[in-house]
Amino acid sequence: MAKVQLPVQKNQIIEVTFEDLTHDGNGVAKVDGYPLFIANGLPGERAKVKVTKLNKGYGFAKILEIYEKSRYRVIPECPIYEECGGCQLQHLSYEGQLIAKEKQVSDVMQRIGKIENVTIHPVLGMESPWRYRNKSQVPIGEREGGLIGGFYRQRTHDIIDMKECLIQVEENDHVLKKVKEICGKYGIKPYDEKSHKGVLRHVMARYGKISGETMIVLITKTAELPNRKKIIAELVATIPNLKSIVQNVNSKRTNVIFGNETKVLWGRETITDSIGEIQFAISARSFYQVNPEQTKVLYEKALEYAGLTGAETVIDAYCGIGTISLFLAQKAKKVYGVEIIPEAIDDARRNAQLNGVENVEFAVGEAEKIIPNWYKQGIEADVLVVDPPRKGCDQALLDTIMQMKPKKVVYVSCNPATLARDLRILEDGGYQTLEVQPVDMFPMTAHVECCSLLVRTDK
Repeated sequence: MAKVQLPVQKNQIIEVTFEDLTHDGNGVAKVDGYPLFIANGLPGERAKVKVTKLNKGYGFAKILEIYEKSRYRVIPECPIYEECGGCQLQHLSYEGQLIAKEKQVSDVMQRIGKIENVTIHPVLGMESPWRYRNKSQVPIGEREGGLIGGFYRQRTHDIIDMKECLIQVEENDHVLKKVKEICGKYGIKPYDEKSHKGVLRHVMARYGKISGETMIVLITKTAELPNRKKIIAELVATIPNLKSIVQNVNSKRTNVIFGNETKVLWGRETITDSIGEIQFAISARSFYQVNPEQTKVLYEKALEYAGLTGAETVIDAYCGIGTISLFLAQKAKKVYGVEIIPEAIDDARRNAQLNGVENVEFAVGEAEKIIPNWYKQGIEADVLVVDPPRKGCDQALLDTIMQMKPKKVVYVSCNPATLARDLRILEDGGYQTLEVQPVDMFPMTAHVECCSLLVRTDK
């Protein structure tokens, strides 16, 4: 079989013009139609690059020199931005980020979804796109006898020690600093993934932006935490409004962060926070949105699209800890939520109780199995809300939606590509996509969330 002749060769130095950004924030340049993905390139820029890797359908290169810079290029605020893999777009102004994210959504709607006549609104951004993340979760290592902690260098497991992260709340920077100092002082060894030895694997900090409450989670390889009482006493003395210290034990040789055993070392099992009028109890393992300010924007849009009058039955597939369900319950007659993770449903029920919400019912299981059973029992949704993981909706759930025929589907998505794919399937099954509203939940990164409204066309 003849070898495919590519228009470029490895290590070749060429001049390119960037046309686009990929979904993970790399610049895209094409040579005779052959795409090269290049970190730090921005649309409209002309640069000298060196080809580093070639595949059959695409290649990679690195920038040697930029001849013409984009008007949206800025100097990154973070001193370790170019080493750290935590965010991808600090070299692009915030205005430029919002434009790029709107284009990303628009492009996949046309290319993947083949969806015409849909209104794609400008991205709803933040007034201040910094210091928004309420959860910090970093691996711990060692350098020159001291503990270090931070995100991994891009495409490696080398830890970049960080004093502060400009997209995390400052309170969590303080937690990481103190945990490194105090655990280092008492001789706690970091986990070494090569030798499978050591104690402290990761540190997680959670902060309630409304409540001001802080939780520390120490993820360890061993059940035993040496000098535990002294470490706890010093953390309590130095972390303001600390309400919970939790230990999670993960003894496996794995890069999965959490193990199965979680125990409270000090204080409460949960901290609380609020999104709008709804209060949430958040445990160490709870899924809770990391940007509550923009979550409120996203969920208010979902509530607006649902158009509830108080007479509707709503089903919330992939309901998690009940965040969207409880928002919808404020305006619906009845809300049914389903989620595959039992602990999340425990949280959802606890959150419903916490807020005195009685018109919600939660079930554990796969949405594509639970919802048809509800349908057989005579439970029919006027509005069905889905908020699936990045892989999108399960085909069986999409089939169920098309059989059940709710008047409206509100699709909340963290991945525009799988959203576009699923919207195409629903359009072919009797729905029309009226609107897509992108929301910038994660400034400085390449991610964008969307809320979409679909209605039945064959009433």
